[in-house]
Amino acid sequence: MHRIRIVILLFISLLTGVAGFAQTNKEKASLNATQALLLEDSGYFDKAIPLLQESIMLDPDSVIYPYELAVAYYAKEDYTKAQQLLEGLLSHKDLFGTVYQVLGNTYDKTGRRELALETYRNGLDKFPNTGELYLEIGNMYLAKKAYDTALAMYERGIEVNPGFPSNYYWAAKIYCNSDEAVWGMLYGEIFMILERNTRRLEEMGKLLFNTYKKCIRFPKDSTFSVSFSPKASYPGNNGSNAGNRNIPFAKNIYEPTLMLAMLREKTVDLATICRIRKYFIEFYIRNNYYQKYPNPLFDFQYRVLKAGFFDAYSHWILYSGDEAENNAWIAANKQEWALFIGWFSNNKLLLDAKYRFHRSQY
Repeated sequence: MHRIRIVILLFISLLTGVAGFAQTNKEKASLNATQALLLEDSGYFDKAIPLLQESIMLDPDSVIYPYELAVAYYAKEDYTKAQQLLEGLLSHKDLFGTVYQVLGNTYDKTGRRELALETYRNGLDKFPNTGELYLEIGNMYLAKKAYDTALAMYERGIEVNPGFPSNYYWAAKIYCNSDEAVWGMLYGEIFMILERNTRRLEEMGKLLFNTYKKCIRFPKDSTFSVSFSPKASYPGNNGSNAGNRNIPFAKNIYEPTLMLAMLREKTVDLATICRIRKYFIEFYIRNNYYQKYPNPLFDFQYRVLKAGFFDAYSHWILYSGDEAENNAWIAANKQEWALFIGWFSNNKLLLDAKYRFHRSQY
């Protein structure tokens, strides 16, 4: 859905460069649609609908305009009109996977859950790399509290469509509330880097912060434990047990490195977590762990580190965990924060079929 909007907007930017020339019907349709999408994004669906209807008349062969019109009707909860439009697109030569997503959602909203599930699966038969369809199937199983099946759907969605954020979001929530929190920490941070500017970031930042506090404990003076995975639990004193290089990532890398980072710490708070995160990526790179356990998240963290913004970045990731402490840090580091935000806005994490992270890689 988002990719299609980007394509339209890029196309329109080219058209506006030749605005002095006579416009074809297709160009007029695209200009109308661009205005309609901007209205939709601002919640003005009633104003967007006539523009999209005109676009359909001007360019009746396009699949984009009826699809976006259906999205507008769906947002207005007029599921019948949305269904009619989407069902009419199933035989279109330019059909794409999220048509099945929105159509299945209309069935779900009108109480036909089995038909919705069938629609998502039919969509995957035709478009097996559509992460949105795995998301919807996962959500249906999550609603039934079938957590293992839901998680399998989300992770399959991550695997086939690594640039789509929502599957990371739900997988992270499940893992961080399980005894395998290590995967939730990785998926959750990837989600935040990909999504960046939505309300869900606050929830995820707080979840990651609370998971650090839950999994790192100081039961006694000078004694601590780190447990993000039951197969890699190292309760002990002063991090003396550093693990074996021939065993999996959580036990070999993640927990032992965090334990080493905790040697100088006495408690778990925002400042502590920011320090151990920085130590982790420094240790990870210095010991060439990226060769055996490559991970785009750690690559991105290293880019932040080299740019000199890792403290600011960790405060961004964990902002909602302790807002008072975070606000105090930002107030004391205004220039660093401003420079980081500028750098961050121009540095994305671009994932694809060859450059991705999925739990099965470890």
